[in-house]
Amino acid sequence: MSKRIIIAGGGTGGHIFPAIAIANALKKKDRSIEILFVGAKDKMEMEKVPQAGYKIIGLDIAGFNRSSLIKNIGLPFKIIRSYFQARKIMSEFKPDAVVGVGGYASFPMLQLAQQRNVPTVIQEQNSFAGKTNMILGKSADKICVAYEDMEKFFPKEKIVITGNPVRAAISQTTVSKSEGLRFFQLAEGKKTVFVVGGSLGAKAINEAVDAHLDELLNAGLQLIWQTGKPYLAKARDRAAGKPGIWVNDFITKMEDAYAAADIVISRAGAIAIAELCVMQKPTLFVPFPYAAEDHQTVNAMSLVNKNAALIVKDSEAKDKVIPMIIELAKDETKQNELKKNISQLAKKNADERIAEEILSLLK
Repeated sequence: MSKRIIIAGGGTGGHIFPAIAIANALKKKDRSIEILFVGAKDKMEMEKVPQAGYKIIGLDIAGFNRSSLIKNIGLPFKIIRSYFQARKIMSEFKPDAVVGVGGYASFPMLQLAQQRNVPTVIQEQNSFAGKTNMILGKSADKICVAYEDMEKFFPKEKIVITGNPVRAAISQTTVSKSEGLRFFQLAEGKKTVFVVGGSLGAKAINEAVDAHLDELLNAGLQLIWQTGKPYLAKARDRAAGKPGIWVNDFITKMEDAYAAADIVISRAGAIAIAELCVMQKPTLFVPFPYAAEDHQTVNAMSLVNKNAALIVKDSEAKDKVIPMIIELAKDETKQNELKKNISQLAKKNADERIAEEILSLLK
């Protein structure tokens, strides 16, 4: 009889893409495995997971809205309803294991699985574990992590250092620099800066590029600018009529962007970091300061301390990001140093390692 696995979580690309990479690795190891994703309704996993060829069920779950307290009125009802939905999924699908990748939907699914003695695996992407994962980690069977010194969050005997999964389209890419530049209609022979603020965009990074766009272009640089939806219209207006800029809210072919890029400006989400290590890109990180426990700064500093990346605070981004990028673009020695050091932190087969840990619980 084929084994059944639930992969629960989502919310951002940082949770969804590793989840899909794990699912693909499981399928590669055993075609007969049945995989069901469980996400949160109205979040991007409901679109991205079916695009990857997997079935997903959405729970009526949401997080606490800090910016608008009135929006939290229905929250207790949503949480209760999501538990009933999770129980129904557990009873009907009867999983042999449940994997949590972070995000709202992972909590009810993993908690129920643990109550029913179904093996659970947590994939903690960050260097600072989230509260949900810390609670669930006490009863999880395995905890797959990307950073060292995670014993302060989880029981030591359950931790396995696997690295973070990187999409095969990126880790196994064969796209050349020329093909990447052609895809974005940019010129050969010019340094290309790739600006990426995560799947939802990054206000501080967008404003920094917007404020200093002419300086960037006058320095002979060209730009791939992924803005996220909220900033797209403003960025398009700003870039109108200027050569050497490609602007859009989302990039579906990240492998082309990495191939074209000489230098990257990025948030410091764990998956972005994993991709940048694999692709060996000199990077300036602008960590999102409101991430739980400021984990993006902790993530970025783990590279900065190894001289494998540069960092600018979100609050100082507007003034500092572009001058630092122009300076880095002129300094080939620094670029090569960053490239060499970041490449040594790459873990290319994390998805397979995690799949092996999951399958070891099914024997």
